[in-house]
Amino acid sequence: MLGLGIIGWIIIGGLAGWIASKIMKTDAQQGIVLNVVVGVVGGLVGGFLLKVLGVDVRDAGLWFSFFTCLAGAVVLLFLYNRVGGRR
Repeated sequence: MLGLGIIGWIIIGGLAGWIASKIMKTDAQQGIVLNVVVGVVGGLVGGFLLKVLGVDVRDAGLWFSFFTCLAGAVVLLFLYNRVGGRR
């Protein structure tokens, strides 16, 4: 995901964050900006964890970056719901 550039981060992160919010049923609580933030941070977290596990994330491609962001965003929203609780 590091090779996508800032626009790629925003587009992929926004889409992944939105789908993650649909999966975790938090879409009504979030707007587009929070979806982008959750997706981008999810991508960073997911990329870091995969790198720790020895997976080459730099040249993995667009789809791999998207699914990394999606998985990281779902994990972030899950942790938020467990720690912060639903309102």
